[in-house]
Amino acid sequence: MMKRPATLEAYTDLVEQGLFEVEELRFSVEFDEEFMEGALNFVGALEEELKQMMAALKEDRYEFVDKDLGFMSLVKNQSNMILPFKGLLNLINTTHRKGLLDTAAE
Repeated sequence: MMKRPATLEAYTDLVEQGLFEVEELRFSVEFDEEFMEGALNFVGALEEELKQMMAALKEDRYEFVDKDLGFMSLVKNQSNMILPFKGLLNLINTTHRKGLLDTAAE
């Protein structure tokens, strides 16, 4: 299990990785619409929110808040087969809610 990142740079890398995975998912949906039909309902919203997060991180206006990210309502209802990077999205959300890992406290 991956731990929450301890730096903003590492968190930005996670969000970037999430964006990459969503783009790959979009390609899969376009390639095999029938099998990946369930992903059509949420891939656009997920991609848009991750892009907004990335912009906020790069512009130093990102805020950690103890509230689920908007896409989590979509993520929670998806199987790992449709959304194989669900763990990554959960980690991004956990970090958003709890903030960066305080390595001094460990």
